[in-house]
Amino acid sequence: MKNACAVTIGFFDGIHRGHRFLLQQLKELAEAEGLSAVAITFDQHPKCIIGNSPAPSLLTTLEEKLDLLTSNFDGEVVVLPFTQELCALTAKEFMQSILRTKLNTKHLLMGYNHRFGRGGGSPEDYVMWGQENGIFVNTAMALEGEKVSSSRIRSLISHGEIKEANAMLGYRYFLNGTVVGGKQIGHRIGFPTANLSLPKQKLLPQCGVYAVEVTLPDGTKRGGMLCIGHRPTLEKDGEISVEVHIFDFDGNLYEKPIYVDFIDKIREEKQFPSLEALQHQLSLDAISARNLICHFV
Repeated sequence: MKNACAVTIGFFDGIHRGHRFLLQQLKELAEAEGLSAVAITFDQHPKCIIGNSPAPSLLTTLEEKLDLLTSNFDGEVVVLPFTQELCALTAKEFMQSILRTKLNTKHLLMGYNHRFGRGGGSPEDYVMWGQENGIFVNTAMALEGEKVSSSRIRSLISHGEIKEANAMLGYRYFLNGTVVGGKQIGHRIGFPTANLSLPKQKLLPQCGVYAVEVTLPDGTKRGGMLCIGHRPTLEKDGEISVEVHIFDFDGNLYEKPIYVDFIDKIREEKQFPSLEALQHQLSLDAISARNLICHFV
């Protein structure tokens, strides 16, 4: 039989400060009770299966989430496929079939505002259902200060409020992408860019220009400025693009992965009357980006 364990459950999008506080409490509880610590998460957002509204774009892909969990949690991570069958389980059935039978759970630590199972239940219900399955259920302490949640962070990023989002995350929001070919217009005006292909479920910040730090494939870090938008000066009704100008770099990155984390927003996206006007503004943006990078990095 699997070793007895203490468990917490969550989608854990972004592994923000609140998540890490919960995981710390779980680890301390497991050590005090002589149990293994297990964090249960899911392969896709529950709204992909349930609810009438579409699933949100995500702070972290599954791979990114697991990387962050591994680096922030000294315990086992179990990823459950969020299927129609799983969705149909009540909390009592989930406790019996997953927590008790499969994981040998002895203690369930629930996030202060977390509920699970079809139909949900009150805190008292979860305690009662746990007792029926030999599981002690209690609620974790909330992180002190301003409420931190994945949905709040998504909203901040969607509105370009990067510093506020980073403070809640406890690290800088990032994109992991692969460099793909572009139209080379940046080269012609003195600001060559790496165009990024990104996972479709990844949340993009609000359109605009951002100061960023770029980690190159060899691990070298460079400052840069990143533009998210429709390139209105260059195209009419263009598709949204993500492109980064990397300071003091002229190598070939095509088809290679790069990691970009966000420091702060510089300005909104706007249309310019000419390429010359765009070039002038980009020169000003570069000065702003370098100043921000010097201050925050």
